[in-house]
Amino acid sequence: MKIDEIQIRVRYGETDQMGVVYHGNYPLYLEMGRIEWLRKQGVSYKKMEENGIMLPVVSLQINYKKSASYDDVINVKTQLKNKPTAKIEFEYEITNEKGEVLTTASTILVFVDMKTNRPTRAPQYLLDTLNF
Repeated sequence: MKIDEIQIRVRYGETDQMGVVYHGNYPLYLEMGRIEWLRKQGVSYKKMEENGIMLPVVSLQINYKKSASYDDVINVKTQLKNKPTAKIEFEYEITNEKGEVLTTASTILVFVDMKTNRPTRAPQYLLDTLNF
């Protein structure tokens, strides 16, 4: 499956008193990776919502291995796990500048029809764009 990587410099406000990234900020890094992954595949969250589809996270698993610190440049690698159905699954790996694995994670998001607020199948345009 397609892989994308982004780099993020850790900001001071993302750290705790010990100067390490607060654990609650990692889901934001994953979201940044996921949004950029979709964008580079030609899919926009904004346009998806304009077309009546939401994509809420229903499952998030994170394994913390090492800490990231203020001013570190971290790399977020995002990969689609399998073909989207009514859900779309991503896997992530966050590394530091030395290539050390800091965090591994996975998310499951569900396609939801905004009119009915019920799960729905992945839009055909998304499957076509992703070549499925």
